[in-house]
Amino acid sequence: MTSQYTCITCRVAFRDLEIQRQHYKSDWHRYNLKRKVAELPPVTSEEFQRRVIAQRGKHDQMKQEQSISCKACRKNFNTKNQYENHILSKKHKEKVQKIENSSVETTENVMPDDSEKSNTKSNEIRAQSKDNKSTTDDMEIDSDVESIDSDEWLEDTENPVGNNDCLFCNHHSRSYVRNLKHMTLAHTFFIPDPEYCIDIKGLLVYLGEKVFAGYMCLWCNDSGRAFQSADAARAHMIDKGHCKMLHEGEALAEYAEFYDYSSSYPDAEQGDPDAEVEIPELEDSDYQLVLPSGSVIGHRSLMRYYKQSLNPNRAVAIPKSEKLRRVLSHYRALGWTETQHELASRKARDIKYMQKIQSKYSTQLQFKANKFQRHFRPQVNF
Repeated sequence: MTSQYTCITCRVAFRDLEIQRQHYKSDWHRYNLKRKVAELPPVTSEEFQRRVIAQRGKHDQMKQEQSISCKACRKNFNTKNQYENHILSKKHKEKVQKIENSSVETTENVMPDDSEKSNTKSNEIRAQSKDNKSTTDDMEIDSDVESIDSDEWLEDTENPVGNNDCLFCNHHSRSYVRNLKHMTLAHTFFIPDPEYCIDIKGLLVYLGEKVFAGYMCLWCNDSGRAFQSADAARAHMIDKGHCKMLHEGEALAEYAEFYDYSSSYPDAEQGDPDAEVEIPELEDSDYQLVLPSGSVIGHRSLMRYYKQSLNPNRAVAIPKSEKLRRVLSHYRALGWTETQHELASRKARDIKYMQKIQSKYSTQLQFKANKFQRHFRPQVNF
């Protein structure tokens, strides 16, 4: 005889209604509900318990890795990457050198002279111990003051994104193209309108400054709540699904220097966006002279260029267009489609309008302050 109290999601039956109600409140049922939304089959209770135990083991291991501290500077770090960056910082090396020098001086001062009397030796040792204690206390006070700011190590290091590190985790890549692929696959991060982006690396570095220096969420910007550290901002973006870039409204003017929508203008439809710009050549009669034998004589003002001896086997850098082509091909493989021409034109008009408003406001301020020059020139002592 089959029971009338069942759970279709977990595919189990119950004896009474109370057990069924308790089951609906369990973590096992919630887990199977999430799997059902993702179109995955449910797991049994034993399999769920094994996964919970494995996840707890990983969580404990992450806690052990996070408890990394520097004894010399008395600072704690959340990840091993932060600790390694701190070890390479200039301030840490100076601190270690200072401690080593103080220990050497203490050892030399404590060594007595054999020719002195015993009472003189004891007095000197007491005085030296007091001095050493005072210097040690001063060092501890200084280190305690420095340990207040746990994120101070960021000031000694460069932007992690400049070293091809991920914006949202501690993953390191060999190039910024690979770094962008990792962020796309692991965190679903996409660059808006990549076909119009003229400086992808500069854009990533700027986003890294917002996260690691400004402690900001890339999607909330100034409208969201403030964070006290970069780790808090990263955790917020991962938990809320904000691993994406806000590129609409007032945020268009913020990223205007990294985009060029000129190819979306009506007068640019006839041109080829991939065509190289033709640079007008100088007249040969002014800087070159072709002899009847076919030899070319150059002008003396260009001697520095003729004397160059470049290595023909040197490594050639990959052009930016090739890197952009790789990023676009990776996006297309994931189902991305190019931005519509009308939408790109609308964004270009919005950016132009906001820049016009900013220029007008800046001009008004210059009128009020009577400042039209970007530099200062004193009116005396010429």
